[in-house]
Amino acid sequence: MIDVNKHLRIAVKSGTVGFGSKDVLEASKTGKAKLLIVASNCRENYKNQIITNARLTGTPVHTYAGTSVDLGVACEKPFVVSALSIKKEGNSEILKLAETKNVSS
Repeated sequence: MIDVNKHLRIAVKSGTVGFGSKDVLEASKTGKAKLLIVASNCRENYKNQIITNARLTGTPVHTYAGTSVDLGVACEKPFVVSALSIKKEGNSEILKLAETKNVSS
């Protein structure tokens, strides 16, 4: 099991990450992200749309165990993060999340 928070920080610093449910919705429609992460308290309508679109494009979706506040802290951002898209993982091993049981695909 990987340390999600550690690899999120590395991905944010060294990779390309999009923040916010609107950015993630767009990434889920186009399939340009390698992994989508949604907070456990992401609004249901956004979460359902993200998962539905991701299934159509084959993009894995990981449900983060914490809230949007926790996800923002994990990414070292001064704001809440309801969802994020990993477009380039950088030096992190965050894409290993796609292999875990907590992922919809």
